[in-house]
Amino acid sequence: MDVIRKKYVVLTPEEWVRQNFVRYLNEEKQYPLALMSVERSFSLYKLSKRSDILVYNRHGAPALIVECKAPEVKVDRQVFDQIIRYNLTFKVNFLLVTNGLQHFCCRLDHGRNTANFLNDIPDFMTLNAD
Repeated sequence: MDVIRKKYVVLTPEEWVRQNFVRYLNEEKQYPLALMSVERSFSLYKLSKRSDILVYNRHGAPALIVECKAPEVKVDRQVFDQIIRYNLTFKVNFLLVTNGLQHFCCRLDHGRNTANFLNDIPDFMTLNAD
């Protein structure tokens, strides 16, 4: 059962990654489940899209987008391009891409238009330090 959507979903390889990553964020990085949204719909260039995991800060503003891929999908530039496009809508400071085996997280500096890759995934307190 999906702990956020409170319903049963088909356990595809991508869904397995998504559910395990939600648990990781909650249990290891102290992200409250109440501040995570799974498959949130939004509009981008008049197309309907969905973010895999969207995390809000303690003020209720989007702070982190997580893009999940199946374990056999290589995390490459194309995957990062996708999450960067999604961020045109959300304007978060942190982007994270995972296939369950590899995780890449970066912090965005919107003023300088740069991204700095992090050695570790920030915990919830770090996410709220801004």
